[in-house]
Amino acid sequence: MRANTRLCKQLFAQRRTFSSTARRLDNYAFIGLGQMGYQMARNLQSKLPPSDTVRLYDINRGAAEKLAQEMSAQQAGGASVHVADSAADASREADTVVTCLPEPQHVKATYESILKAELPARPGPRLFIDCSTIDPTSSREVAAAVDKALPNGQGHFVDAPMSGGVVGATAGTLTFMLGAPESLVARSEIVLQRMGKRVLHCGPQGAGLAAKLANNYLLAIENIATAEAMNLGARWGLDPKVLASVINVSTGKCWPSEVNNPVPGVVETAPAIRDYQGGFGIGLMRKDLRLAILAAKEADAKLVLADKASEVYETAESEERCKGRDFSVVYRWLGGKE
Repeated sequence: MRANTRLCKQLFAQRRTFSSTARRLDNYAFIGLGQMGYQMARNLQSKLPPSDTVRLYDINRGAAEKLAQEMSAQQAGGASVHVADSAADASREADTVVTCLPEPQHVKATYESILKAELPARPGPRLFIDCSTIDPTSSREVAAAVDKALPNGQGHFVDAPMSGGVVGATAGTLTFMLGAPESLVARSEIVLQRMGKRVLHCGPQGAGLAAKLANNYLLAIENIATAEAMNLGARWGLDPKVLASVINVSTGKCWPSEVNNPVPGVVETAPAIRDYQGGFGIGLMRKDLRLAILAAKEADAKLVLADKASEVYETAESEERCKGRDFSVVYRWLGGKE
């Protein structure tokens, strides 16, 4: 009787050990290694087990090779890394594909190249996560193309634009705005939380981009208004730090006034103190504003300040003293005292 009991315990222990270690290996593709994507891919790879694989692709092969070399040299382990020859090559064996690309046309062309290739069947449905900031209509078109090319639930496309900039991408503290059906939220969150801190589910596919563009439209307006108010106060003889302290405990408080104040020296960590270097580039703000205006027209939503704001950013960026700098450089363009 005792022998039988011991045998049962041994068999149970063997089954338990097998069930806890028999994990299916996962393959990932990461496409688009710009300033954001480079850091996001690094965090994703470092937080995956060594049994998994990440295939990297960027039109600039040197960036992919440099990142792969850095990943392979790290002491902490992480998934194995390979450099792919194309987006289709990176995605061929991938269970999860993450893309982070500059413009709608880049996203469309990339997914067209992936879907044209003969993608072999995977043990489960493929998940495509697009972290690019593009217009919701273009994103929905790509989602439809994925559904058509991979019918019967073989592939799913979700949008997950992020907030937090290069600093957040490097630190792994990004916030992702997810547009996906409820059935894909849990799986998407697992991937995104390896690259960021928070995932906000905004609704069905396309909703993440709608939320991102609405937020950035508001940010574009607040930034200009903050620069104008700070310049106005300075010309009235107010100390900029005193004015900022009043605004930030009053109804005018906003992110540009409190965190990214455009007057050099008011906030020690703001780009203004570094000649507006780093931060959120004025060109990127112009792009997001353009996409927000496009999305608003498609939704028949009136934006009465949009055209003027767009003109401000375009004119400011055209000047050498403002070009390539943080979007708070609008203060300099206004003639603010530095």
